[in-house]
Amino acid sequence: MRDVGRRCRQIGRDMGQKRRLRRILLSKSQPGGRDLVALNQEHSFSFTEDRKINMAEPQYPNLSKAALRLGLFGFIFLMVVTLAGGCMTTSIGSGEGAVKYSIFGGTDLEKIYGEGLQIHPPWVDLIRYDVRVQEQLEDIDALSSNGLSIGMDASIRWRPEAGALAKLHVTYGGDYYRKLVQPELRSAVREIVGQFTPEELYSTRRTELQERIFAQVRDAVAGEDVTIDAILIRDISLPEQIRTAIENKLKEEQEAERYLFTIQKERLEAQRKEIEATGQAEYQRIITASLSSQFLRYKGIEATQMLANSPNSKTVIIGSGSDGLPIILGNQ
Repeated sequence: MRDVGRRCRQIGRDMGQKRRLRRILLSKSQPGGRDLVALNQEHSFSFTEDRKINMAEPQYPNLSKAALRLGLFGFIFLMVVTLAGGCMTTSIGSGEGAVKYSIFGGTDLEKIYGEGLQIHPPWVDLIRYDVRVQEQLEDIDALSSNGLSIGMDASIRWRPEAGALAKLHVTYGGDYYRKLVQPELRSAVREIVGQFTPEELYSTRRTELQERIFAQVRDAVAGEDVTIDAILIRDISLPEQIRTAIENKLKEEQEAERYLFTIQKERLEAQRKEIEATGQAEYQRIITASLSSQFLRYKGIEATQMLANSPNSKTVIIGSGSDGLPIILGNQ
């Protein structure tokens, strides 16, 4: 409507100018009649050209501007949606924690973000950490006390302290295991293995080795916001010749121990038999000293009475023996 009013006012001004020119020309001299016609034609031509130019302009400029504004607003809306979806929300999974970092304020050392969906401004980044117990298998080569190469497979279990993630992030970053835990583990293994012989590592003192390595690594990282839960020695590898020699030596030691056990057993058996024979001889001596003819005759009478009272026995007494006892004949 404003554009239509503006064009109407422009047409009115042009017509007013035309009438004024016509009055001026009529008030002049005679030859002015021809000039009036020329000027009238010229002004009419100018008015027609202006009208053509005005008609060439868009009839609905407001619609074009509205479309432009709508496109601009749509672009801004899409940018906002994109930023909100990609940067303003962070999902922290189970067993994780997050550290806040802002390009304006740096790392926030006070607040630690827990599990769940976290909403934050686009200029803030949340760095996630796994705070559960983690395990890593390390293959380490070391030298024994006599200079032999020892291969060892060690398993370490550790976890970062959830309340100190910000400090750990500022000090070591996300790769804190490679920078802190792994060097301490390898150093402890090489230092402690050098105090043992291959025979001790292979057989008798593996538990002691494991406990000493764990204690040293745990104490080394105690103040660095990382907790060491366990270190396990899975396997110890020796050169083939050394391992065979140790196995043969252990086998011979076991054979020697078996022989010593056998000798000790036989010695104890001989002592047992000697004691038994001595007891039997002493018993015979005591019995022989206490026996008499009257005692033997008394025992014979008791036996005769017992046989006579037996329901299954049938006896015939014929005369008497040289010692005064009857001769008993039965059906058995």
